[in-house]
Amino acid sequence: MNGLIQREPGTRVVPGQDTVLLDGAVVMAKQDASCSYIMLHKPVHTVTTVNDPQGRKTVVDLLPEELRTQRLFPVGRLDYMSEGLLLLTNDGEVTLRLTHPSYEHAKKYEVLVREAVTEKSLNIMRQGMRLQEGERLAPVEVDTAPDANGATLMRMTLRQGVNRQIRRMCRDLGLTILRLRRVELGPLHLGSLEPGKWRALTDAEIQILKSSRGLG
Repeated sequence: MNGLIQREPGTRVVPGQDTVLLDGAVVMAKQDASCSYIMLHKPVHTVTTVNDPQGRKTVVDLLPEELRTQRLFPVGRLDYMSEGLLLLTNDGEVTLRLTHPSYEHAKKYEVLVREAVTEKSLNIMRQGMRLQEGERLAPVEVDTAPDANGATLMRMTLRQGVNRQIRRMCRDLGLTILRLRRVELGPLHLGSLEPGKWRALTDAEIQILKSSRGLG
């Protein structure tokens, strides 16, 4: 599991965070019709986890009790100061295919920065930049639009799962993030869902989501 041999029976596995392989093949949990799929607009000042040792509000705290008892896990992460579309589910196969590096999927963000963004900075992002820590990034789709308050809105599409990628990119390019919001995750769109609110995916959305991951 996660590159380490496990010999202890009863070792717990967290969907979306742990990867289990048997004879080199990824093991995926069998799911049934009881699986739940919840879209949440994660607000800022909320942690993307089931519980927090520091006692901060978690994304699960935003759900009603009947959903909390279903052992839903967030698919991927949004950091404490970021907001936007987050999927929570107890479907292990969907979780794996949306988070494992071997299954690339598009994630779209709206990033408001204080400064004007130069064409040079845009080209660096579009060509694939190297972070100051040494990590090489894949090319990012990005365009810009002026904001009414003099800031710049960047629309970015990422297909990598590098930790805090957008914040580290902007740091290296001298850009100050005012707001970072994820608006699309694979085929799912945030739409008009308000911060802190949630809704169940429709049957059509679930089918499209599974089909896009090769499960339908």
